[in-house]
Amino acid sequence: MRIELATAPGDPARPNEDWAATVLPAAGRGGVLVVLDGVTPPPGNGDCVHDVPWFTARLGGALTELSGSRRDIPLTGILAESIRRTADAHRDTCDLSHPRTPQATVVVARWDEEVVEHLVLSDSVLLLSSPDGVVRAVLDDRLDRVPRSSLVSDEVADAVARNREGGFFTAAADPSVASRAVTGRTPVRDVRALAALSDGASRWVETFREGDWGGCLSLLRKAGPQGLIDRVRELERGDVDRTYLRRSKTHDDATAVYVEL
Repeated sequence: MRIELATAPGDPARPNEDWAATVLPAAGRGGVLVVLDGVTPPPGNGDCVHDVPWFTARLGGALTELSGSRRDIPLTGILAESIRRTADAHRDTCDLSHPRTPQATVVVARWDEEVVEHLVLSDSVLLLSSPDGVVRAVLDDRLDRVPRSSLVSDEVADAVARNREGGFFTAAADPSVASRAVTGRTPVRDVRALAALSDGASRWVETFREGDWGGCLSLLRKAGPQGLIDRVRELERGDVDRTYLRRSKTHDDATAVYVEL
């Protein structure tokens, strides 16, 4: 088995708000990968005394521990309990009902000798490659389907789209959001490799259109996660006319995990 992981901050002067981990073996069988992409808040995040890296470390730690040790609990249950534990750690000091309470996108994959389970919430990506090389991208595309008029500003998005029906969902303080995640199970015989990407790493496909998801997985196989992130950084620096990035930040936190079973 081959497992590689790389992460890089968008700005070296700011903490990396992504979080990633792998577990091998998980409860004596198979393994687990977890990738979170913390949501950077605008100024004033509901007066929460905790920053996003604190939140992703808490949530990611709970997800990793429970996914590895409690194979009897489905991944939706693992996410719900992890959100609950994290919320309990700061509900006495912070307003968890605020739309900008710390939150994150989530990818979890768990495998044993029989099946690969997956869970994706919001705009991070999971790739599954079959033995014959066909690559399937598991995406939660609700953010892409939100009307642009609902995303014209942080205030509007928070009021009408963020963690709301008809909008998009992230892991914040409400355990019930776990039921909104995209989930599935694939026989392990049908999976040769898998990869998880935060949206800073998936820019190679989604922003710069350098190739499709199959090409992205091929790049990960050849150059590893750090090679993919390095290539994204080159593309970002080269986009001096903002042809691709437009109103996006030049560099985003970028994380990639690659696993060959």
